[in-house]
Amino acid sequence: MGELFRSEEMTLAQLFLQSEAAYCCVSELGEIGMVQFRDLNPDVNVFQRKFVNEVRRCEEMDRKLRFVEKEIKKANIPIVDTGENPEVPFPRDMIDLEATFEKLENEMKEINTNQEALKKNFLELTELKHILRRTQQFLMNLLEDPNSTLLEPMEVNRAPLRLGFVAGVIGRERIPTFERMLWRVCRGNVFLRQADIEDPLEDPTSGDQVHKSVFIIFFQGDQLKNRVKKICEGFRATLYPCPESPQERKEMLAGVNARIDDLQMVLNQTEDHRQRVLQAAAKTVRVWFIKVRKMKAIYHTLNLCNIDVTQKCLIAEIWCPVSDMDSIQFALRRGTEKSGSTVPSILNRMQTRQTPPTFNKTNKFTSGFQNIVDAYGIGNYREINPAPYTIITFPFLFAVMFGDLGHGVLMTCAALYLVLRESRLIAQKNDNEMFSMVFAGRYIILLMGIFSIYTGIIYNDCFSKSLNLFGSGWSVRPMFSPNGNWTFDTLNQSRVLQLDPAVDGVFKGPYPIGIDPIWNIATNKLTFLNSFKMKMSVILGVIHMLFGVALSLFNHLYFQKPLNIYFGFIPEIVFMSCLFGYLVIIIFYKWVSYTARTSRDAPSLLIAFINMFLFNYGDPTNKPLYTGQSVVQSFLVIIALACVPVMLVVKTLVLRRQHMWRRQLGTQNFGGIRVGNGPTEDEAGIIEHDQLAQNEFADEHFNFTDEAVHQAIHTIEYCLGCISNTASYLRLWALSLAHAQLSEVLWTMVMHIGLSSKGFFGFLMLTIVFFFFAVLTVAILLIMEGLSAFLHALRLHWVEFQNKFYTGQGFKFLPFTFESILEGRFDE
Repeated sequence: MGELFRSEEMTLAQLFLQSEAAYCCVSELGEIGMVQFRDLNPDVNVFQRKFVNEVRRCEEMDRKLRFVEKEIKKANIPIVDTGENPEVPFPRDMIDLEATFEKLENEMKEINTNQEALKKNFLELTELKHILRRTQQFLMNLLEDPNSTLLEPMEVNRAPLRLGFVAGVIGRERIPTFERMLWRVCRGNVFLRQADIEDPLEDPTSGDQVHKSVFIIFFQGDQLKNRVKKICEGFRATLYPCPESPQERKEMLAGVNARIDDLQMVLNQTEDHRQRVLQAAAKTVRVWFIKVRKMKAIYHTLNLCNIDVTQKCLIAEIWCPVSDMDSIQFALRRGTEKSGSTVPSILNRMQTRQTPPTFNKTNKFTSGFQNIVDAYGIGNYREINPAPYTIITFPFLFAVMFGDLGHGVLMTCAALYLVLRESRLIAQKNDNEMFSMVFAGRYIILLMGIFSIYTGIIYNDCFSKSLNLFGSGWSVRPMFSPNGNWTFDTLNQSRVLQLDPAVDGVFKGPYPIGIDPIWNIATNKLTFLNSFKMKMSVILGVIHMLFGVALSLFNHLYFQKPLNIYFGFIPEIVFMSCLFGYLVIIIFYKWVSYTARTSRDAPSLLIAFINMFLFNYGDPTNKPLYTGQSVVQSFLVIIALACVPVMLVVKTLVLRRQHMWRRQLGTQNFGGIRVGNGPTEDEAGIIEHDQLAQNEFADEHFNFTDEAVHQAIHTIEYCLGCISNTASYLRLWALSLAHAQLSEVLWTMVMHIGLSSKGFFGFLMLTIVFFFFAVLTVAILLIMEGLSAFLHALRLHWVEFQNKFYTGQGFKFLPFTFESILEGRFDE
């Protein structure tokens, strides 16, 4: 249970793997995912390592599979995912896999090449068919007008000349530019006719649908002919031969149509064959991916190991949790048996002064909260983990800012849908990044919704309206008497009335749960909620920070740092308690000690707190809260100020004295007796020697100036941070009021319009208005306001809470695991 509150205990271990069993042993370690391999060849080039050829072969197989996968996706064929976890193939099976992938790749390339050639031929025949049809129409139109000479007006009196022509196809978007270029280069001595091809044509190279146009250009002479052909070439227009006689064109068109029909049949057969090959590959491509990438990961890991001089043993160093040592041993035993080796693999624990990686075990519920903590920084090794406390404090602080019963119910229902259908949603493997992020935080959203329901009940706020479940604690008793009490006429004629709680019979008692619903219609509602939520924010903030300072004590106790307890934790907790803890106490004292009759004489807490620092107790405008307040507050301020030099100077001086004493007298050795399940005498000696070596190393590099500057920065940051952090918690008050006001504005400006109409038109109007109300509620109040409250709660945990005890300067434990491959994340 203790591992939940701090990271797992890690150890450095050495592995001795026989050459014939190393592959299978690493495979089993990858399946359990409990070890992190260290690179024992950091100075060796990646191209000079032992298994570089095997890695290259795996990369080549992976490239071929990606090519096949690309073709499958291009054909819109779904890849079959049965969730199968295939075993890692043996090294001898690599040859068979390479042959299979080589055959599949060559077959696909041959099919694609043939299909591209057939499509190119089909495209040319199709374009030629359209040219023959359009050319026939163009020439028929010219023949119908025998006087047409296609010449300029000044040449009308000359004899008509015989013209040549070329026909072709060009992209439709290039026609205007093409026409202008022909006119300028040929100086208006050509005649262009063009017509669009109705149906788009498929580009055989890219497969895109393109729109083209047929054109025919009339000209005179070989010089213009050469110019026209060069311009067509420059605009990537395709020219086709077109006979001059109608009979030849008709015969060519008949031949082209016959060839198109034959080619279409061949194309259909080729596409059917391609589909069959890809459908067969789609059934096994995921399994092939997993096998190849497992093999590649194993050989990459083996390259991190050292090769024994006898070439019969591989030596590896791993980080692993101490609690999983037995599982690792079993995995090594399975790998040895699978390989058929008779020599078992050896696992030895090592003693080291290196800082181990940080590993926090999580499940599907705690992983989201752990990710929130890790986003700030990976904790130091064995440092206390904030995630268990974040499970409660994070959704609670969010709910303080988001408190609304109706919105909380909507958020809870959305999160419950994701939680209850998580298995089906995981199986669908949605690639949408936004959905994946929301789905990963489904349990966080669920708790935020539940806590928002609770705070909504406390605020008595549901879509900006209050619920009157128990009857208001306020009452009005109209009386017909001349002594000034209210009458029915007073109630009917007055729009705003003031209820005085000091008058007998007006205030019956407090509301059972939350805020009295009468405040929802009160004109001074905002004034009351301002005071209430501001004080509540200060109380919650001080308690949260004191809890963070208290957690630092467990770090000091675990790492056995008594100086940090005496000259760090104790002054810090005293400093904050004397100032801001006292502020919380007088807030509660003011709430309890003043009644409705005496509340008008209550002093201002803000002025009293400022006067506390200034030692100003003669302010006539602000009376004392209690007898002896000046003595108590002066004593607390003096104690708080006395804690500052203790944190600032004393700890540094004590460290310097210890350093000087050790240099003069030497380091003392402390023996120990093994108790219970502690280390053996040999292990205790190694650990003691290691700790003393660390202390000697630290003492040799002790620098009084650096230590003094570091301690001064920490002290100033903490003392000033107590003030700024307390003020930062006022965002709980500000965001809560902003959310309530937005909800009220949305109800007043949108929903109120639909409720004000009557009859059938009113029903229709209400339906339309409710639709907009629902959309705006989800978009603004749930998503935008929810994200805003989420970010502010995140900041309060990262800055105001975790900086009291959490360093977050460690590095994460990254085990060698096949899990990412099994989840289908193929992209590298």
